[in-house]
Amino acid sequence: MSHDTRLKKVLRRSANATGDLVSGLRTALPAMLGLAPLVAVLVLLFATLPWLPQAVKPLRRLANAERQRAGRILGREIPEPYRPSHASELQQGIMMVRTPTFWRDAAWMVVHGFTGLVAAVLAVGVWAGIPFTLSLPLWWWAAPEGSQAAFITLDSWPKALTMPFVQGAFYVFILVWLVPRLARWQARFAELMLRPASRTSLAERVEQLTETRAEALEAHGAELRRIERDLHDGTQAQLVAVALRLGLADRRFDTDPEAARTLFLDARDGIEEALTQLRTVIRGIYPPILSDRGLAGAVRALAAGQPIPIETEVDEGRVPAAVEAAAYFVVAEALTNVARHSGAARASVTVRRDRDRLLITVRDDGKGGADDGRGSGLAGIRRRVAAFDGATRLDSPDGEGTTLEVELPCGS
Repeated sequence: MSHDTRLKKVLRRSANATGDLVSGLRTALPAMLGLAPLVAVLVLLFATLPWLPQAVKPLRRLANAERQRAGRILGREIPEPYRPSHASELQQGIMMVRTPTFWRDAAWMVVHGFTGLVAAVLAVGVWAGIPFTLSLPLWWWAAPEGSQAAFITLDSWPKALTMPFVQGAFYVFILVWLVPRLARWQARFAELMLRPASRTSLAERVEQLTETRAEALEAHGAELRRIERDLHDGTQAQLVAVALRLGLADRRFDTDPEAARTLFLDARDGIEEALTQLRTVIRGIYPPILSDRGLAGAVRALAAGQPIPIETEVDEGRVPAAVEAAAYFVVAEALTNVARHSGAARASVTVRRDRDRLLITVRDDGKGGADDGRGSGLAGIRRRVAAFDGATRLDSPDGEGTTLEVELPCGS
């Protein structure tokens, strides 16, 4: 990567981070303005219990906006922890103050109201401060008496020609190193405070398992229909055509041997094509390379067939066949997405076993911004992994590449 390209990438990352911090003002300013009403509600908590569900609706809307913003920065969804309730207003208020979600939302509002405003002002101020500081040597003599750069009063040419550049270097450090991290830290803090608490996860886990089982059954049915369609429209049609050619050849064998021979050759070609289609169907069920070379060899073969360099690190041990097949299809689909959509120059695939879990990581240095809601590839990976009660995590901030992490249970 050339020096100019690296510089453009650094500046783009800092500019994107500044935009993220400025976008945080949409939630930070309302959070700060809402501190006084929030304090009033908390002080008069027991008196306001019947009205509490209505009073916290603006807070929940604000928290949902921050979840969407932070999720976009982190490249993964932050789910809402709120569950619908049909109880009375008073009962809802009592339940609300007994759950950690309400208090976590309130704590986030207090912290974000101050830090979000400070971070955004700092980021914008640094961009404006760099040209201002670097221009000081041109007009320091006209500046008000006592003007400083890098905490040094500018009262001579040597100071005017050195101190502004020291301060400018410090501003560049803040812009390049601190601002992108502030944006990430702000988003991670929002995720930490606004994601569902562990106490509320059991019911959601049951609901998730029910949903994933339904998706697994639907995917299984779709796979059976695909296999049936491929066999019916492909292999079966070819075999029927072969049978017709052989019947015609049998009728013409005595009267026109040459025509019969041509039909026999056509039938042989049809059988070879049917075998090819049958092998394709078999590969879609369980790739033969897994039986021949194991998951490690199959992943290396996938990496070797990509248009960009792929680094692979795969444990050599074997896992159950169903898990191997799922892992193979996950890596294949992920590498296909990298090649088609990421614009990456290189990528890496890591597959390792950690006790009873198979951990798969696919990283690339592309443009990021991957979203499983915009295509079937990543959504298909999530469904396939969920059918095994596994987990999928996607981290794809704009301009910083994509990391896909998959965990698959693989037994003891």
